Amino acid sequence: MSKSLKRVKAALEAAGVEHDLREMEVSTRTAQEAADAAGCEIDQIVKSIIFRGETSGHVKLFLTAGGNRVSDAKASALAGEPLGKADADLIRAETGFAIGGVSPVGHLTPVTAFLDPRIMTFDIVWAAAGTPRHIFSIRPDALQALTGAPVADFTI
Repeated sequence: MSKSLKRVKAALEAAGVEHDLREMEVSTRTAQEAADAAGCEIDQIVKSIIFRGETSGHVKLFLTAGGNRVSDAKASALAGEPLGKADADLIRAETGFAIGGVSPVGHLTPVTAFLDPRIMTFDIVWAAAGTPRHIFSIRPDALQALTGAPVADFTI
């Protein structure tokens, strides 16, 4: 089991939240791949979109429904600083995950996160579990509690 997957599993278990962690036969790198693998709607996939804070230099995590896109302007306003592209090295250094498997939980360092209100409309959502082939299901309210992410409008 990879270190990334172990951290996600440990975070979920430590929180005591009901979840279903699965290894898929196919890639779950994209929202569409994950939805196809999980057999759910694309918006039930929680995408982890990461930006770099141009002032702070730290990552900001936007947890959005799979079919939604993040508005740069709205995201920057929420973050309280201009946001730019986070490179793979910064993402791995602060979250511990590689692009394509960034989980909303189990980060190496605390990460400021925001949650798309569309996610809250489902009974169950699916998110990356630290690898390109692992995902987990969770209730949106449990995900919000676990990440501490306020529900906010940041999509186009």
